[in-house]
Amino acid sequence: MATLVLAPGHVQPIWAGHPWVYAQAVGRLEGEAIAGAEVLVVDPRGQALGRALYSPGSAIPARLYTRDPAQPLDDALLERRLDHALRRRAGWGLPTAETNAYRLLHAEGDGLPGLIVDVFGEVLVLQYGSVGMKQRAPRVLDLLVRRCSPRAIVDRTTERAAKSEGFTRDSGVVWGDPSVTELRFRERGFSYVVPLELGQKTGYYVDQRPLRERVERLATGRRVLDTYCYVGSMSLAAARGGASDVLGVDTSAAALAVAAQAAQAHQLQARVQWRRQDSWHALAEAEREGGRELVLCDPPKLAPTRASRGGAMKSMQRLCAAATRAVSPGGLLVLSSCSASLDLAALTRALALGASASGRRATVVERVFQGPDHPVPAAFPEGLYLSSVIAEITLEPS
Repeated sequence: MATLVLAPGHVQPIWAGHPWVYAQAVGRLEGEAIAGAEVLVVDPRGQALGRALYSPGSAIPARLYTRDPAQPLDDALLERRLDHALRRRAGWGLPTAETNAYRLLHAEGDGLPGLIVDVFGEVLVLQYGSVGMKQRAPRVLDLLVRRCSPRAIVDRTTERAAKSEGFTRDSGVVWGDPSVTELRFRERGFSYVVPLELGQKTGYYVDQRPLRERVERLATGRRVLDTYCYVGSMSLAAARGGASDVLGVDTSAAALAVAAQAAQAHQLQARVQWRRQDSWHALAEAEREGGRELVLCDPPKLAPTRASRGGAMKSMQRLCAAATRAVSPGGLLVLSSCSASLDLAALTRALALGASASGRRATVVERVFQGPDHPVPAAFPEGLYLSSVIAEITLEPS
């Protein structure tokens, strides 16, 4: 096994528990290692820090999966990590009779960097984020089948991840019933049927469950605009929570069809409307009509990498300006960022600048993050990728 020696000045994060070795932190590689192989990670003095999967050419050449230098990533370790993840979810009350959609494995948060697995009823959806974990796909699939007994397992690995890590991406059903073409699941009592061709993440945003619960309580008596609504889960939460009326907008006709089906199944079609429309246009229209009391804004990822952070900040600032104008004075804006490089501090700053440019004042009253089925190591801030703020929007005093 090859040894990856850290460069001086880059030991502290790894020693504290950060699981990623960035390219600039690599001092040298002693020995030979192919893509996906295990490597021993040591400090400049040769002190072992753990074992990692090797990704040459990647911005993250090594991802640590253990602090034990003698522990291989074998079948026994995979099974222990999965069993611990199952117990952890059970401790948080997942699954339940009302919710059978949740994240079962959250990569670094569950000690398996490069592997995400979401549960949607009888179907598991996975994503590989590293060449090392992709090479272990047969073992991963075998373990998931034995421990979870799914009807099917679907691979939704992103093209970006496969390209950056240098492996061939699979897609669709990779184990089980090949006739599976949709995800059928429940969340907080809502039933959804989402076709596999809808390409957002693993098919549904299970990470926003805590925010949907909060929106449901906030919506009572308010007129709600839900931009970037996808399959309408926020809109449905607001409608069930007693909103006076709800408008959900998205550019995807297929996603809106799922939303309309769910609304009808839960007798909410009279309280919520769906519109195929660009969200920017919807915000401008709401402004012209005097604003809405609750505006929800959860745009697609604006900053997939650190290098794109500057442009993403400018885009988020412009979006915040439009969104704050769409809120009636004294109303609430719920704003989210799913980019780790656009964290809570950056999101709040973009909100402040956008509101100021619009002659508004934004006062943050709550902050919401991803749910407990998306655990994050304390030394790994990149793992806290989802941030939301709930802000009261008022006119700037003259």
